[in-house]
Amino acid sequence: MKDELNKIFETFDSNRIFNDKSILQSNYRPDEIPHRGSEIKQIASVLAPVLRCERSSNIFLYGKTGTGKTLSVLYVRDELLKRINKEKGFKLKIEYLNCKLKKVSDTEYRILAELIKKLGGTVPNTGLPTETIYNKFVDLVDSEKQILILILDEIDQAVKKISSDFLYNLTRLNSELSKAQIGVIGVSNDLTFLEGIDPRVRSSLSEEEIVFPPYNALQLQEILSNRAEKAFKKGVLQEGVIAKCAAFAAREHGDARRALDLLRIAGELAERGGSEKICLNYIDEANTKIERDKILEVIKTEPKQFQYVLYSIIKLSEQRNNESFFTGDVYNYYQEVCIKNKSEILTQRRVGDIIQEFDMLGILNIRVISKGRGGRMREIRLAISKPLVEKAKKITEEALDYKI
Repeated sequence: MKDELNKIFETFDSNRIFNDKSILQSNYRPDEIPHRGSEIKQIASVLAPVLRCERSSNIFLYGKTGTGKTLSVLYVRDELLKRINKEKGFKLKIEYLNCKLKKVSDTEYRILAELIKKLGGTVPNTGLPTETIYNKFVDLVDSEKQILILILDEIDQAVKKISSDFLYNLTRLNSELSKAQIGVIGVSNDLTFLEGIDPRVRSSLSEEEIVFPPYNALQLQEILSNRAEKAFKKGVLQEGVIAKCAAFAAREHGDARRALDLLRIAGELAERGGSEKICLNYIDEANTKIERDKILEVIKTEPKQFQYVLYSIIKLSEQRNNESFFTGDVYNYYQEVCIKNKSEILTQRRVGDIIQEFDMLGILNIRVISKGRGGRMREIRLAISKPLVEKAKKITEEALDYKI
């Protein structure tokens, strides 16, 4: 065993694949952002008045995952902050908050608590009335002459779990401030998000809207080539690897993040395999791995009710030795889960909609069976591999207060 371990470690010691893997990771911030010049200029034009201590319009940025929204707005943020100095007579603060983080977006209280912490204040994680924490936030912001811009990334996730009221409250806070002003930048992957929120919130939040179109395959190739030049050792990429990564990602709505993940994971697989080249077959392997990880990420970030339904399906599948069952069976088990966990019970129709969403995600296979006069029934079977089922079960169990 020691010899086998030494062989693995020696492969990594030699580092024949990567120069700097971090260049391919999602948190890497390049000096230049290709193919987003127009969008960056629009953001900069809207925010520029803050340099004169004037509140800018609120902005809403939307586009599919991996289209450069967050990267672009953080790029403009950094450039703005470079231009502010003490002689200006006021402060400019631009705070970024990812609303997808579970411990942040669960409640309005937690969002405000996180913002207070970012501004240097302290607040308990729970325990205060929401009105009290709002007042604390207002007092902290209005303690000096400043412009505060809040970048709320994946804002749709917070609205989905709470409501759009907290956005409305944020955008209306300026009427309570005497020294400071607040601006909001909302970022969402959901192109239809604005259509579903309260019209008064939409009018107050979206004074300016900027749409980020998907990257095409040629643009993705350029982005990948620029990063790969710095990330990999010279000559490790087999011809056609970058083009294949770009083609996969272009098929996924022009997602640059996915393209970079594919290239990075392919490099890791080549490294683990002791290869000196990243070959085309590693791209296929990386694509399969990402698909698995994407399903688990969806399960983690779904609301508890979704997790209860999936937990019920997994348990039923276990009880019936992976044989199929019907929507009514799931609903009966789901009700038990909700009762045990003292949770609201959704209607059977809503649970049916959730099951349909799992089918669309590739977690389930659903087959509609005609029962003649008995109508039509949906036969359900898990569509993911056993190792993935075990991981999904663990995630859903963590959402339960009481396990059945």
